[in-house]
Amino acid sequence: MDGIIMETKYNYPDATHSDTLEMGAQYLDRVMETLQKRGVILQPYTSRKRQYETGESLQGWEVKLDNRSFDTGRLSIEISEKSRRDIPTWTQSGIYRRDNTWIYIQGNQHQFWWFQKNILKLLHKSNKYKEEEFNGTIKKFYIPVEDADKYGVRFEMDVPCILSDRA
Repeated sequence: MDGIIMETKYNYPDATHSDTLEMGAQYLDRVMETLQKRGVILQPYTSRKRQYETGESLQGWEVKLDNRSFDTGRLSIEISEKSRRDIPTWTQSGIYRRDNTWIYIQGNQHQFWWFQKNILKLLHKSNKYKEEEFNGTIKKFYIPVEDADKYGVRFEMDVPCILSDRA
């Protein structure tokens, strides 16, 4: 894992690694502001050490930016990873990572969904959803927005978007 683990990284042709980290950080800010307006406070850990040892936040919530979900109409839920393609074994990650996470927040610049992590695991284990490898280093499965609305709680972003046009 690399840097802030609050973002699904995609291979944007014109985006640098620091661009994707900044997009993830701005997205987290917007999610926190949207939740705060509803009386819910999210306290993310900022150190890499604490994120690895404990999880993404004090409350056990993980926030994932999934920019493509707006265009594809589905959420991409991470289940395992490898640091390099040539490594033969996969490591559990995302919803299977062993940490304090029990709530998953995932979406795009317009909306996000709040899921219980155990529900996402059950959805994955149902084998109802397409599973795919990305770049030979990430495995994920896809939940259509209609099902995300059934199994999670949708929040519309009510904080103005300040991200670049790529977001």
